[in-house]
Amino acid sequence: MDWDKLRIFHAVAAAGSLTHAGDELQLSQSAVSRQVRGLEESLNATLFHRHARGLILTEQGELLFDATRAMLKRLDTATARIRDSEDEVFGELRVTTTIGFGTLWLAPRLAHLYKKYPDLKIDLNLEERVLDLPMREADVAIRMKEPSQADLIRKRLMGVHMCLFASRDYLEQHGTPQFVTDLIDHRLICQNPNSAQVNAANSLVTELLANEIPAMLTVNNYFGVLQGVLHNLGIGVLPDYLSYDFPNLVRVLPELESVEVPVYLAYPEELRHSQRIKAFRDFVQDEIFSYRKTLREQSVK
Repeated sequence: MDWDKLRIFHAVAAAGSLTHAGDELQLSQSAVSRQVRGLEESLNATLFHRHARGLILTEQGELLFDATRAMLKRLDTATARIRDSEDEVFGELRVTTTIGFGTLWLAPRLAHLYKKYPDLKIDLNLEERVLDLPMREADVAIRMKEPSQADLIRKRLMGVHMCLFASRDYLEQHGTPQFVTDLIDHRLICQNPNSAQVNAANSLVTELLANEIPAMLTVNNYFGVLQGVLHNLGIGVLPDYLSYDFPNLVRVLPELESVEVPVYLAYPEELRHSQRIKAFRDFVQDEIFSYRKTLREQSVK
């Protein structure tokens, strides 16, 4: 099968337009159209439905687009591995993790990574959906449970507990609850039980709601919960690592916490020797070591 035709087909499928694909490939619309028609003739299949507003892939076109997308991801991986040298770290690194961890823990620390590797380009994808690393939807992931795929290298980074926090100002104004039943006099801020989150957090919220707390604010991610707590709206369910970066947070009912949530770093076996992966892995481990050291020093005080 002609690779040039496949490359042009992929550009058209991604753009949904002969004109836009031609602009990207620096080819005329007629040249792009001829290549697509030639590919359709060689396959004896119609790849696009053509209408006035653009192009839509047929079922056969979807199958071929999936194949070309996988091929290009493999080529990207090969290119990255070829470019990785023993002494240099550069190029794009696609990182994925949850919205809460990525926004509240990872992103604020990336300056340390860029300071050491200024030519590194981080593409940070924050979402609750677990991206497929073997299919190269991302290069490296930080996940809130151990990855199940056998062809991934994984390393346990730390454990996290979901806890109750309030701001110092809030507690001065409204008092500090001494018992779980005291929460009925406070507003609970947490993720919506129906939103995507780790099971441990959902279990803790369910346990708290059994106390029939009348006032609540629910948000679909921990960043929103944190903002509510920092602005004195109530007592929030948040991961314990936030106490490191937000000293104004005070742990409430410290005996109440979720089961441990394991945090794993994972990446495909084929990227084992990538210098970019190694740089990112070492950076995360160093940041966690610093975090743990500070917590130990604070506990001694």
